[in-house]
Amino acid sequence: MTVTTTDLVSRLDHLREAPSEVGTLALVVRRPANGQREVLDEGVLDEADGLVGDNWLSRATSRAVAAGRHLDAQLTVMSARMVALLSEDPAEQALAGDQLYIDLDLSHENLPTGTRLAIGDTAVIEVTAKPHNGCKKFLRWFGDEATQFVNSEAGKALRLRGLNARIVTGGVVRPGDPVRRLP
Repeated sequence: MTVTTTDLVSRLDHLREAPSEVGTLALVVRRPANGQREVLDEGVLDEADGLVGDNWLSRATSRAVAAGRHLDAQLTVMSARMVALLSEDPAEQALAGDQLYIDLDLSHENLPTGTRLAIGDTAVIEVTAKPHNGCKKFLRWFGDEATQFVNSEAGKALRLRGLNARIVTGGVVRPGDPVRRLP
């Protein structure tokens, strides 16, 4: 599904209407190896291992691990509303490469660095400062106009490409789980 900048700009109000306090986990995706995606009925978030079975840790450089910087990108979270504009098929949405897709206002204003989110009954994640931008893989799957849109000034302010997070408290997460912004 190819979308144009005009299509995306016309949906900005819809994207801005994402809930600010309590949202919903729409999709959980594990990346067992480069280029592979598994849409999960449930995932296990672990403080040390990230999303269990995901290749996040094996892709981290030894220098990043030694400095603890790898934790700044332990999880990638994308707007469920944004990815739904790119494709209606969860398998195609998963190609964006993120692990959690949430219907929640991910903007810098709503979720500044350090904000914690409770997912489901036990899991808690924390927004990190590491930027998450549209990359070559995103460009390959969703095209130039979608990539430019998520990397635009408005796209970055709303974090339409997503955000990076670390796991504070592990737990099982499932699509449909509530996602609550913690005080």
